[in-house]
Amino acid sequence: MFIRPFASVVIKIMKRTLSILLALAIILSAFPIRSVSAQGQTYTVQAGDNLYRIALKFGTTVAALQTANGLTTTVVRIGQVLIIPGGSSVAAPAAAYPVAARNPGKYTVLSGDNLYRIALKFGTTVSAIQAANGLTATTVRVGQVLTIPGATGSSVPAPAATAAAAASVPGTYAVQSGDNLYRIALKFGTTVAAIQTANGLSSTTVRVGQVLAIPGGAPAASSAPPTAAPSSASPTATPQPAASVATTSGFELGGQVAGFSRPDLMTYAGMTWVKRQVQWNPGDSASGHFDVITDAHGKGFKILLSVKGNPDNTTSDKFASYATFVGDLAGAGADGIEVWNEMNIDREWQAGAISPAAYVPLLQQAYTAIKAKNGGTLVVSGAPAPTGYYGGCSGAGCDDALYVQGMVNAGALNYMDCLGIHYNEGVVSPTQTSGDPRGNPNHYTRYYQSMVDTYWNAEGGRKKLCFTELGYLSGQEWGGLPGGFLWKPPYNLTVAEQAQYLADATRLSRDQGKVRLMIVFNVDFTVFTDDPQAGFAMIRPGGSCPACDAVRAVTGGR
Repeated sequence: MFIRPFASVVIKIMKRTLSILLALAIILSAFPIRSVSAQGQTYTVQAGDNLYRIALKFGTTVAALQTANGLTTTVVRIGQVLIIPGGSSVAAPAAAYPVAARNPGKYTVLSGDNLYRIALKFGTTVSAIQAANGLTATTVRVGQVLTIPGATGSSVPAPAATAAAAASVPGTYAVQSGDNLYRIALKFGTTVAAIQTANGLSSTTVRVGQVLAIPGGAPAASSAPPTAAPSSASPTATPQPAASVATTSGFELGGQVAGFSRPDLMTYAGMTWVKRQVQWNPGDSASGHFDVITDAHGKGFKILLSVKGNPDNTTSDKFASYATFVGDLAGAGADGIEVWNEMNIDREWQAGAISPAAYVPLLQQAYTAIKAKNGGTLVVSGAPAPTGYYGGCSGAGCDDALYVQGMVNAGALNYMDCLGIHYNEGVVSPTQTSGDPRGNPNHYTRYYQSMVDTYWNAEGGRKKLCFTELGYLSGQEWGGLPGGFLWKPPYNLTVAEQAQYLADATRLSRDQGKVRLMIVFNVDFTVFTDDPQAGFAMIRPGGSCPACDAVRAVTGGR
């Protein structure tokens, strides 16, 4: 006798539920919800991946991946599922391109801001904000007031040269004194990579008077035949940045300088690179070194900046500041950056904390920041000091062979284009593999070839080597050398031997296919003290340069 009332209640509940569901359907129809698969492709992070490589794989950017997935760092983990914005088969996720905030005309930089976040917030671009504010770098400070281009009623309109005003972009542009690709890209609201692609450039070096096609303008040819586009082939097991010069170019030669006073002799010897060392401290602005980049380009050279700091600043809390600094150098046109220097000894890394596992996180953050600003910048891992002094590897110091192997084991090959190497204690020809007159004559650091083979074998030939220092020491003009540098009395090498050994090392590096870049230490140092740097110089005290002639015989000059 309770069946009819119970059925009646159930029917009433069902009708009420149906009414609610219909109402919800009407409401939700105004706010369509798409599944993740409808918003964008997804990708599961694999071993060896990083955000840069994933961005490269799917034709997007690190910043877009971070935005699409709500990431505040570049760290990803194996198995993590990422939304890929702008996938070829599906639309980009709605969250990747939030509705821009109302443009206030002026904006005060807050803690945690950077130019990318500010541009994203107001629906503009980094380059447009830079142009509107006369910025040559991406560094901003808390409290800085920025003009935001494109605001209605703003007292400062968006610059005409930005991408928003494509009609003002010329078909071609003749490079002026002081220009570099970064500044040209900023001027016309485009990117370094786009200009490189439009002109078939495999590096960021440009010369005064060179005519460049500016993407977005009328088609035009460069004044010089374009360099062949880089090949996608790479000896590594993981993909490399298409714009990088790391594995797509042949051997090149350069020299470290103090005054850079004789670029003519460097050109005569066939050098295309110049190396300079940069000292970093937390909080430093990279803009103070932009003129060094401009100077090198103005003299017709690519520039490698070896960026190091005080050993006390090698703790992980300082790594982000270092990464920002080297990223800004890349954005300003640095052709190569060496990430630290001889980090296996306590002269360069904090004593008690020396280990490859401590260094690789710095390398990772630096690599990501550099490539985000300029995919064409060659990233060279810091070169360990060549030594067998420590008899192993500990917090007090590491032999370089063990340190390199430890770097490889810690994943360093994922975060470099080239493995840094130093060789500067040779007293026999680089063609020799025995006969060193010192004790322990069979140690690998005694000979050019065993140094190359030791490093090459440690990383399995997956990356080419970059000599960021290779030098031979002659104290002939001084009649001797300080005790710590006297390896073969009375003065190690004659000047003629030094010249010939540099030429032989150049030939071996070029012909064996294992070396991407060889930087001679050094070209023009003049200091001869307890550290006799002038004794390594190609240009000797009287101004002669026998090594220039010997090396030119190998390279043919340029």
